[in-house]
Amino acid sequence: MTAVPRTPDAGLEAQIGQWRGYVQRHRAISPADVDELEGHLRDQVADLEHTGLSGDEAFLVAVKRMGSLDQVSREFAREHSERLWKQLVLTAELPEAADTRSRRELVVVLALAVAAAVAIKAPALAGYDLDDDASWYARNFGLLVLPFLAGYFAWKRRLGWARSLRLLAPPFLLGALVANVYPYAEDGSTEVLVAIHLPILLWFVVGLAYVGGDWGSHPRRMDFIRFTGEWAVYYTLLALGGAVLVGLTLAGFEAIGLEISSFIAEWVLPCGAVGAVLVAAWLVEAKQSVVENIAPVLTRVFTPLTTLMLLAYLVALLATGNVVEVDRDLLILVDLILVLVLGLLLYAISARDPLARPDLFDQLQLLLVLSALMVDVLMLVAMLIRITEFGASPNKTVALGLNLILLANLAWSARLSVGFLRQRLPFSALERWQTTYLPVYAAWAAVVVLVFPPAFSYT
Repeated sequence: MTAVPRTPDAGLEAQIGQWRGYVQRHRAISPADVDELEGHLRDQVADLEHTGLSGDEAFLVAVKRMGSLDQVSREFAREHSERLWKQLVLTAELPEAADTRSRRELVVVLALAVAAAVAIKAPALAGYDLDDDASWYARNFGLLVLPFLAGYFAWKRRLGWARSLRLLAPPFLLGALVANVYPYAEDGSTEVLVAIHLPILLWFVVGLAYVGGDWGSHPRRMDFIRFTGEWAVYYTLLALGGAVLVGLTLAGFEAIGLEISSFIAEWVLPCGAVGAVLVAAWLVEAKQSVVENIAPVLTRVFTPLTTLMLLAYLVALLATGNVVEVDRDLLILVDLILVLVLGLLLYAISARDPLARPDLFDQLQLLLVLSALMVDVLMLVAMLIRITEFGASPNKTVALGLNLILLANLAWSARLSVGFLRQRLPFSALERWQTTYLPVYAAWAAVVVLVFPPAFSYT
């Protein structure tokens, strides 16, 4: 008797496709491993269907039996521990076509890194000195570097010249006008605010290129959040390694009586700093499997430490009774801490397995959010009192706006976290809230850059 071929179940295939896409986004597992895992999953689904389960029921049971992605990743790590080190080697064995693309991409990245280094030194030829014209360099730093990073992603995502120019060129041109046409007062606050917020705004333009122009996609936004955290890790590692190399080089030349410190300061440091922006981005793209193994470790180390720091600060602040009389420097420091907490929260969310059940770390993360929320409220009270007593200024208004934005994000994040811990909401609700809120930060940076200078008479 001839067996009748089984008609593919469209719903089951869609579920397996979603599962595979999730596994592929967590690149601790190689593409070959994904194929192997999918084969095991399909075998288990087929066996379960033969026992009488429906496709949906068989899929859920099979996924449960296979365990969480973290467990699967650990199992593959134990069986293939040598891969972690091989992933760090630039000449890893790849199929011929993939190897050709990888080499071509490396050439493109190095060319863009050199172009960025040339761009950062080109103003010197026009008479701008890094020491004498530090404010000009501060306002234009993002404009000299980030277009090359955006160009790299536009090339990698195959946006095409026409679409790249339409999407990416206007924000950079507008930023150039704001940085160089606005009549800033000498040593004015709005100039400093533009120097801080313009690179943030342009980073979101880079994000537009990173997601291939599909900014409406929440998964792609989360990918960009993940990229930002991983890029920061790689850039820090490159900076530390570069600092050690520069120190050894200086010591070596001094030992033979040659002074090269001026050359290092004028050429190596600025060119290396901007070139590393491109190289770090390429490393994230090429070696994500290594960093994604590091990401959960970083979040699990720094989340409890940051929580302890915030709780200690809250206790000290309330014990001294000087909640209202905090000075400006302390307000700025606390704002930086709150931004760090937000970054840690985003990175932790991007690194978490959304299919895993709530655990102790999720409770600790909620404590971190609640601690930051209490600190934010205290700082808002202090800022409102200072504005009432001394009047509004650009710095105070920006700080107030930032704290209100963080307050809204942290408050709703706390609510969603409680719902997740009580198993009334899926983890995807918290993840989607963060990706939905992401444009708010871009909009606020745009307001600070475009509106604040004229609103405060460029002072």
